[in-house]
Amino acid sequence: MGSNTQSASAPTGHLLRVLGAGFGIAVGVGTTIGSGILRTPGEVASQLGSGPLVLAVWILGGVYALLCCSSVTELGTMLPNAGGFYAYGSRAFGRRTGFVIGCCNAVAEVVATGYLAVALGEFAAGLFPGLDGHIPLVSVTAVLLLALLNWIGLRPGSRAQELTSLAKALGLVGLAIACLVSSPPISVPSLLAGSSGHAHSLFLGLVVALQGVVITYDGWYGPIYFVEEDKNPSRNLPRAMMGSVLCCTAIYLLMNAAYLHVLGMGHLAGSQLPAADAAMLVFGKYGQQFILFISIISVFSAINACLMLTPRILFAMARDGLLPRKVTMVNKGGTPTMALFLCAFSGILLVLSGTYDSLIAAASFLFVAIYISGFVALLVLRRREPNLPRPYKVWLYPWTTLLVILVSVAFLIGSVIGDLRHSLFTVILILLSYTAAFLATRQKA
Repeated sequence: MGSNTQSASAPTGHLLRVLGAGFGIAVGVGTTIGSGILRTPGEVASQLGSGPLVLAVWILGGVYALLCCSSVTELGTMLPNAGGFYAYGSRAFGRRTGFVIGCCNAVAEVVATGYLAVALGEFAAGLFPGLDGHIPLVSVTAVLLLALLNWIGLRPGSRAQELTSLAKALGLVGLAIACLVSSPPISVPSLLAGSSGHAHSLFLGLVVALQGVVITYDGWYGPIYFVEEDKNPSRNLPRAMMGSVLCCTAIYLLMNAAYLHVLGMGHLAGSQLPAADAAMLVFGKYGQQFILFISIISVFSAINACLMLTPRILFAMARDGLLPRKVTMVNKGGTPTMALFLCAFSGILLVLSGTYDSLIAAASFLFVAIYISGFVALLVLRRREPNLPRPYKVWLYPWTTLLVILVSVAFLIGSVIGDLRHSLFTVILILLSYTAAFLATRQKA
């Protein structure tokens, strides 16, 4: 794997270049596969009412993620710097807009950390009833343990990411295979009273289903935050980006095929947690424990990925003079220590405050807006800086980039219409970020 490399030390302000494609795939899988595949297939099936349509929508989601990856991979190999979308936005639109993108990205990841930590506490309490009533303690402990692991160095953090992502993938594939080789029950009772999703038009059902699928594929961009620590980003980033999306797509299709086989369309379309229903049918009374165990590993992997990538955003912003210089501190293990502390502390505050439910809804808008900024940055830099080295170029440029911009904007508009309250919160956050950007860059503009 990518973390087995020569010994190196990192002076203040410098990251270690020790990672490879194996870690990139692990962090891509870790940030993408969460609890969504355990519950979203039921929501998708309820909108479509057809097994082939269900599988087709998940394939479309994978194609969308691959096209997104293609556009962002060109940016990552062209500008192999820490910070991800912040780095691309700064180069294309200037420091102030870059600052806004970086702030929104960091906030969204911190919110995700807090939300995931609480989910881990709830899953742990379900698996071990004695922990019921101590969910905040379990959540905070998980964040602290992972923060400590990453504080030790990049190698322990990357190894944990590789192992947890592998365990998560194997667990889901194992469940899917167990479902596919089992004989479905003669009669699976449907939880629906009547037909599943045909009260509305097929078009509306497809739109709603695609929204759920796109959210489940979110996280495909995970590897871009580590290009500065990659031994050969020109070669490894395309492999990591495409490899992780292909792995996730294969797992998602396998899981949906398994649900359809063992549950049937009627039960799947009415299930709030189809993974648990399928596991109960296959493993009996141990099914719930199995799903809770897989959920814990899945969320643990995602929290670790958040705690690894978010400090790289803050580090890049501080190195450009937009945050205090202390945030550029990197220990001998290659970890931006001050940035890691800020991210872990903020995530813990969210856990203890209990405000993450509203924030995670707003964060979903931010994520889509952030990667739209990356697609537009690609168009700008292609036109303005055509001579920049581009070891990887987008497939069928500019049409594929324009397509993902169109789809992403449509998704964003639909989300805003469906949730005006959290959309307003997002607008306020962006305005506050721009105000902070103005103050941070006033003397250097």
